[in-house]
Amino acid sequence: MADDSAPATEETSLTAVLEALNDRDCRAILRETAEPMTATDLIDACDIPKSTLYRKLDRLSAADLLRERDTIHPEGGRTTTYERDFDTVQIAIDDDDTFSVTVDRPPQTADERLADIWSTIGDEL
Repeated sequence: MADDSAPATEETSLTAVLEALNDRDCRAILRETAEPMTATDLIDACDIPKSTLYRKLDRLSAADLLRERDTIHPEGGRTTTYERDFDTVQIAIDDDDTFSVTVDRPPQTADERLADIWSTIGDEL
C-alpha cells in the first residue's frame, strides 16, 4: 500500500494550512465533511452564508484539506460534493528551526482516483 502522507509542497503550504485551521468557519466545514456534502447541505449544517461558504471552500482547497468531486448526470448538469481529505495534520519544527506541515491522507480506492481524474478533466473543459 502506498504512503499517502504528504510533506509540505506548493499545494500544501504551512501558511495555507494554518490560516485554514485558524478560521472558525473552515473548522466547522471540516467537522461536517467527514462524509461528502453539497454546498447547500454545508450552508444549512454550518449556518454560513452562501458567499462566505464558497470563500471558505476555496481556502480549504488551497490548503489541500478538502476534496472536491463533481458527479456528472446523464440527463445533464452536475453535482459538486466536498469531503475532508486528511486523517491528521502535523506541524513540526525541524532541526534547522524551520516549520513544516505533513498531511496524512486516507488511502484512495481505484474508483476514487478515477473520479478525481474525471473531475479534473471536467474542470479543464
